[in-house]
This record gives sequence, structure tokens and C-alpha cells, in this order.
Amino acid sequence: MYLFKQKDELRQYLHTAKQQGATIGFVPTMGALHEGHLSLIHTAKAQSSLTVCSIFVNPTQFNDPADFEKYPITIEKDIQMLIAGGTDVLFLPAVAEMYPEGLSAPAPHYDFGALETVLEGAHRPGHFQGVGRIVHKLLDIVQPHKLFMGQKDLQQCLVVTRLLQLIDSPAEMVICPTLREPDGLAMSSRNMRLGPDERKNAVALYQALSYIKNGLAKGGSLPDILAAARLQLQSSKFEMDYLDVIAVKDDGIIQFPEQAVTNLPMYAIVAARMEGSPVRLIDNLQM
Repeated sequence: MYLFKQKDELRQYLHTAKQQGATIGFVPTMGALHEGHLSLIHTAKAQSSLTVCSIFVNPTQFNDPADFEKYPITIEKDIQMLIAGGTDVLFLPAVAEMYPEGLSAPAPHYDFGALETVLEGAHRPGHFQGVGRIVHKLLDIVQPHKLFMGQKDLQQCLVVTRLLQLIDSPAEMVICPTLREPDGLAMSSRNMRLGPDERKNAVALYQALSYIKNGLAKGGSLPDILAAARLQLQSSKFEMDYLDVIAVKDDGIIQFPEQAVTNLPMYAIVAARMEGSPVRLIDNLQM
């Protein structure tokens, strides 16, 4: 595996590889890697001839400075996992490399429309502008044929898909299934910050999503099912930012249906933290 820390050197390497016929698959990450990330690497390898992974904890997408400071950093382990997973190239830049203009310099504004006002957008103001800013920079450097991201961050996937349109990028978005622990908890770097009791209790998120899916499959009332699922999470000592069912249109617009629909993909989606815990967890499940 080649490791680059300077964007110009990586850009030149990839330019040469493309001239030799390589197709580039790109997996952007913030490190603290787990098997879910490796599944993205494996999918990228299957669909591309050269797989690039980036590790960069992006400060502009954290609306809570304490969350940024506590984000787990496990670079040595990450590198070993990427090598074992067959990654061809790792891009490991410093903040100054990605933001030579400075973090407080004027930044482009991306029109993500209603995606930025609901769910994650409503609870993390400015978050998706920060995501757009760094992904735009990374795409300019890597110029991949395909971009691989995980369904656990569904709204982020929709935002980045919109970004590809806004910047007229030829890269194809590939959304990969969420990998889960044996008890159903979605794999996440933030799980590393859970204590033993919190980790055991965290499965309640998946149980609530599954309850919604099963209830809708049986023809139940969506408002009643959602109300019961929210009570379930509250009884498991969770404080919710949201627990909803959404439908996603072909153009990426999110709708909040009042009953089950069959003409659009539907997802139960949640963001919550356990009482007294600073660790915010998100998940979703397709209906």
C-alpha cells in the first residue's frame, strides 16, 4: 500500500495510473476503522482496479468542538487493517494540507436544499456544509470513477450525491449496506466510546428500527408504530433527536409519509444518545 500525505504527490500518482488505464474507487473515512469500512474497501476493489482510502478527521463538519476533540484516533491500527484489506493507496493529510486557506476562511456554500433542514441537518447546523467542503476538496484531488459510502450515514450519502451534481463530478456514488454486530448494532467508530453497559444497551436502537419495520410489514398504522417505538427507546433510557420513517425520492428529497408507501424506498431512521452519555448514535433500516 502506498501512503501519501501531500495532495500534489497523490494527484500526480493517480494521474499516471489513470493514463495507464486504472479505474479509481475512493473510500473517504475519518479513521477509527472497523469491518464496515473494510466492506467498503472490498466493494471498491471488486468494482475498481485501484482503491484509494482517505483518513481525515474533518474539523469543519463538527458543530460540537468537544465531539471533534474526542473522536477516536487509531492510525496505526487503521493502517494495518487497510493493508490487510488490500487497499492500494492511503491518503493521510494534515489539517493544514487540506485547509491551507485556514479553517475560518470564507468557504463555498452548497445548495443542499431541504436535506440541510431536516433530521441531521436540523440537529447539526452547518454539519453538511462542512461535509460538502471536505468531500469537494477530496474529489478534486482523487478524481475517482466511483465513490463508496455506507448506508448507515444515509442522509450524508444523499447530501454527497447532491454535491456530485452541484460540482458536475463524473464520479458515481455507490451506497453500500450497513454492517452490523451480531446483536444488530450498526458498526460505528463512535461505538469505541461506549462503556460496557452502554454498549449492551445500544442494541435498543436496532430493536426499535426492527419493530417499526415489522409493524409496517404487518399493515400497522405508521403513527401508532412510531409512537410505540419511541416509548421503547425512552424506556431503554435513550434521549432522541429523532426517530422517524422517511421516504426518499429519486432526486434525493426526503419525505415524511403519514402511512406506508410502495412507490419509494422507505427507511426507519434514528439519532439518539443514552441518558448521561455524550456519544450520539445514528442508524437506519430500509423498510
